[in-house]
Amino acid sequence: MSKIIIISNRLPIKVIEKNGTYTFAPSEGGLATGLNSIFQQSDSVWIGWPGMEVPLQDEQRISNELLKQKLVPVFLSNEEIKQFYEGFSNEILWPIFHYVPPYANYQMSYWEYYQSVNKKFCQAVAAIMQPGDVVWVHDYQLLLLPTLLRKEQPDITLGFFQHIPFPSYELFRLLPWRSELLNGMLGADLLGFHTYDDTHHFLESVSRILQINRSGNLIKYNNRSIAVEAFPMGIDFDKFQQFVTHETVKENIDQLKADFPGLQIVLSIDRLDYSKGILQRLQTFDLFLENNPDYQQNVSLYMIVVPSRDKVQQYRDLRDEIDKVVGNINARYRTNNWSPIHYFYRSFSILELSALFQFADVCLVTPMRDGMNLVCKEYVASRSNNDGVLILSEMAGASKELTDALIVNPNNVVQMSEAIKTALTMPAKEQERRMKTMRETVKRYNIHYWVQVFMSRLREVKDMQQSLQTKYIGQRTLDYIKAKYAQASKRLLLLDYDGTLMGFNTSPNKVSPDKELYDLLEHLVRDEKNHIIIISGRAHTSLDEWFGKMNMGLVGEHGVWHRQKGAAWSQMEGLSATWKEEIMPVLQSFTERTPGTFIEEKTFSLVWHYRRADDELGDIRAGELMNTLRHAVADLGLSLLAGNKVVEIKNIEVNKGRTALQYTANNQYDFVLAIGDDTTDEDMFRALKGTNAFTIKVSSNISAARYYLKDPAEVRLFLHELVTPKHTFSKIFDKLRQTLADPFGAIKKRL
Repeated sequence: MSKIIIISNRLPIKVIEKNGTYTFAPSEGGLATGLNSIFQQSDSVWIGWPGMEVPLQDEQRISNELLKQKLVPVFLSNEEIKQFYEGFSNEILWPIFHYVPPYANYQMSYWEYYQSVNKKFCQAVAAIMQPGDVVWVHDYQLLLLPTLLRKEQPDITLGFFQHIPFPSYELFRLLPWRSELLNGMLGADLLGFHTYDDTHHFLESVSRILQINRSGNLIKYNNRSIAVEAFPMGIDFDKFQQFVTHETVKENIDQLKADFPGLQIVLSIDRLDYSKGILQRLQTFDLFLENNPDYQQNVSLYMIVVPSRDKVQQYRDLRDEIDKVVGNINARYRTNNWSPIHYFYRSFSILELSALFQFADVCLVTPMRDGMNLVCKEYVASRSNNDGVLILSEMAGASKELTDALIVNPNNVVQMSEAIKTALTMPAKEQERRMKTMRETVKRYNIHYWVQVFMSRLREVKDMQQSLQTKYIGQRTLDYIKAKYAQASKRLLLLDYDGTLMGFNTSPNKVSPDKELYDLLEHLVRDEKNHIIIISGRAHTSLDEWFGKMNMGLVGEHGVWHRQKGAAWSQMEGLSATWKEEIMPVLQSFTERTPGTFIEEKTFSLVWHYRRADDELGDIRAGELMNTLRHAVADLGLSLLAGNKVVEIKNIEVNKGRTALQYTANNQYDFVLAIGDDTTDEDMFRALKGTNAFTIKVSSNISAARYYLKDPAEVRLFLHELVTPKHTFSKIFDKLRQTLADPFGAIKKRL
């Protein structure tokens, strides 16, 4: 029976040893808290580090105990924790991903341990992973794991979710191991982030660093289509709602009321981290008290800082600085009956936190950068009376959902100080309106919804991959196609030109055929059973120049121009080019703003080429151009196509699919072969779907075609194989290896 395998750096519980006795306690952190309730309800196994170094002789005993709770430990030594977790994860990735590059400490040993620990996790997963299982990898400590698992089981269904921000390209490129990390992540079928900004930054890094083509949020990589999307994480709303009536929580609230009679409370809860903006928050409260003396002795900041990563120097320094600032503020403002800041450097139980969430008048959540931040959602979920005010940093992922909070810039202490006063003086009706809206959002988009949506999307992506998965033409398939070819009495071969018979070039006019291609085509047309048609987006004048003297059919501009073998060119009727007057100025404007781009004008189409432009700028401009023209082309009866580094506008009646159907409509052929490489060729493949035609996509196995080949070199070898006896094929193969080396690179070893 298939299962879900959850993998994270830490298990949802940690092992504690005291005097040789082991006990178990819940782990801190948003991931463990958020996923644990879902994990308990599903058929799952959770793999992760148990929180401490376990002596070798005790590992089996701990494993057996954890297995009772469906947990599988990955035991790490103290040195591995120091180098992999404290080192690479938290001294390199964490500061870069949280936009604090000066804190990054690039050490090669960190990278070596990061690789080895990711491999150790892979071994633990591989030991229990079976076909049909769904694997869900979590967070930045395991960026290499998806591809490692993909190598173990190529057909695995694998999702990855990152719980911290993904930085902009300009920051991510600082990492010496940037390519390796991206390649590791791309082993997943679905990559999830908290916000659209994170997905955009990831896609930009993939495009610019790995030079991988993408279409929208889909990446084509290693013959797989990978989706990248935003999935804002929620909390267990019902659990926090139930705490409202919990007896222990009520008792804690009563105690808080007794401890802080008549005071308004501003609540701050964070793990110790420089990304949380704790010092700026203290500066804000200091400024608030200075500018609003009437609030002195009437309001207090209740600040909890949960210990974290005490062994990292920056964290020790931060803790010391917080101590100093809190002491300074309290020393200046404190009276016999009132303390401005109540500071706690320790963990609180969930019941204690629930009481604080319900008791505090204001919750101050102002991280400098945060993937989501669940504290603000927990505060909202706890406000069953629809009162209270949330002040939230615009740098937290949750700010994209909780728009009725008072949104602030965490670097602007003046703005945050004013927000505290606004919150404390906000009318009850305004509080109710804002809180009610936020509670509805948090309730609807809870942790259950988050898991459901991610898993549903993962299944959809896998189904999409399988539906578009074409088969590579190996020897058995080749023998089958050759047999059908040999048996046929009348054959139709529809062959695209650019990217299929010839490689790409930055110019639309200078990719003339080489002698080997002419020889191959002559060999094909010499057989009277063959009807060869070059069906291309090229201008018919170019096709006529190159192939006009050959005894075969030609189709130019995707079907605008036709020339039967031995006949004159004919033009598709009913087409108009008057629309060019409206579209051409738009293309010219984009060309002027994008160096390296140019416009190709055909009889009934316009093509904007950006292959010679900067990759990132070209992709951005192409997207802008598509958005600019989308409505215009619909009104003018045109189609807008995004091809390989081109954007083409043409009459909607013109496409290769219709052309293919024209030639196959009377069923006079008992062998049909169609080969192409671009988006426009997909129309041809779809038109021939359901027939006995052999359709072949070049360069990708994500297609409506039945089969695929890797490049034009393999296309030529395939065509030679169809018509060449086996005893002479090896000679042709050797010759083709030499002649095709320059335009197409070395032929793959497997051929």
